[in-house]
Amino acid sequence: MECAPLEKHLDHDPGKLKMRLLVPLSLACCMSACTLTPKLENPALPVPAHFPIQKSFVMKSDAQLPVQLPGWRDMFGDPRLQRLIDLAQQNNRDLRLATLNVEAAQAMSRIQMAGRLPSVSADANSARERAISSSSTGSANREVIQQVGVSVGVSAFELDLFGRVRALSDASLARYFASENGREAAQIILVGAVADTYFAQQLAHEQYQLAEQTLADWRVSLTLARLKKTSMQNSDLDIAQAENQVALAEADLQARERTLAKASNALQLVVGSELPTDLPEALPLERQPLIARLPAGLPAQVLLARPDVRQAEQQLVASNADIGAARAAFFPQISLTASFGYASSSFGDLFDPSQQVWKFVPQITQPLFQAGRLRAELRLAKIRKSEAIAQYERAIQIAFREVADALAGTATFDRQIEAQLRAVKTAERRLELSDLRYQAGLDGRLELLDSQRQLYAARQALLELRRDDMVNTVALYKSLGGGLQHRSGNVVSVSKG
Repeated sequence: MECAPLEKHLDHDPGKLKMRLLVPLSLACCMSACTLTPKLENPALPVPAHFPIQKSFVMKSDAQLPVQLPGWRDMFGDPRLQRLIDLAQQNNRDLRLATLNVEAAQAMSRIQMAGRLPSVSADANSARERAISSSSTGSANREVIQQVGVSVGVSAFELDLFGRVRALSDASLARYFASENGREAAQIILVGAVADTYFAQQLAHEQYQLAEQTLADWRVSLTLARLKKTSMQNSDLDIAQAENQVALAEADLQARERTLAKASNALQLVVGSELPTDLPEALPLERQPLIARLPAGLPAQVLLARPDVRQAEQQLVASNADIGAARAAFFPQISLTASFGYASSSFGDLFDPSQQVWKFVPQITQPLFQAGRLRAELRLAKIRKSEAIAQYERAIQIAFREVADALAGTATFDRQIEAQLRAVKTAERRLELSDLRYQAGLDGRLELLDSQRQLYAARQALLELRRDDMVNTVALYKSLGGGLQHRSGNVVSVSKG
């Protein structure tokens, strides 16, 4: 089909002229560009279909998947811990950097998306020039020339016939989503870090209290031993044994105090600010209300909801879009520059219809010789995609291992704590009997000292077990992708302790 010359369509009606200039631009914007981006199919999960089933799971026959984890406020019921997590999310520098990275990625995505639409600009100019011209008589004439003009136009707008600009925009948008998922992953890590550090501080505090109380009890025992020595009921050996036990307890108390100070410093660091003085009272480890049970037969597909896995997936999407942009670079790039306005030698008749001016400049650029650069860029894009696939699969494998480890801990900690409680009660009974036999003169003090030390060690081990159980629950919360908002899901709520 042959097109009529452009001059036949021009008249003095500025409205019609504007429409005729805008029509090709509108068509260019509305054209559905073909895409050279390959179709993306996520690789199959490189892990078993289900997590290992642990016997201690709470069965729930009507559980529907996917499971939604509770928000961290529901997960961690200690008011003091909740307050610390709030403070950390306001002050932690790592989370602040992650948030700034999201904002930067969002700005980059908007910049890239703007390239898919024409940028319209208005231009006004005025120029005065003194020129010298020669007349027919050979004399030089000097005159001042003035030129004024206004115009509206589009500059170098690329017609995305082969999807290059679209692919770049899609890649930028995917990287923005990846950064958003990265920020969410950083937030979950921060919540878990605050909880872990808080439980470590609480463990140090309770162990310090236990060491302090034990030292007081052993000092009383030393006083009684000295009184018995005065009444000739024991020997200097008993006194030496009691003094040695008190000295060891004093040394242990100093170590516990140092550990408590370090744990407090670590908590202040992860929170990002000085801890307020009006924090609620901390709950003991044995009374911490944590949700720690999930429906049995949990499928591995729940890992796809983890923010770090979603981040790797979006990086894969971006790498796949980069291939489309690299392929499109082999094809011609078509750009348009167009403007419409008025130009005159004076302001008075600037907008007279006879002063209308316009410009329409299409341009086609076809790569001819790039010394292999375009092929190298395409190969690099394909390699980057292969790397993104490997990183995506690796993220899923790491997530599966973390969940499996946390589930294994969930299945065994309760039984271990129960056994340790029995060990503490047995040690208490042994100490009671040893004390009675020592008072009756049936046993020496060495047996009593051994009973006291065994009870102290059993109680300390119980505290460490409770903390480890809390840490394992936090690990389960993080490994399944966490929950940042207050929400309810198919989770069986069980208070730990």
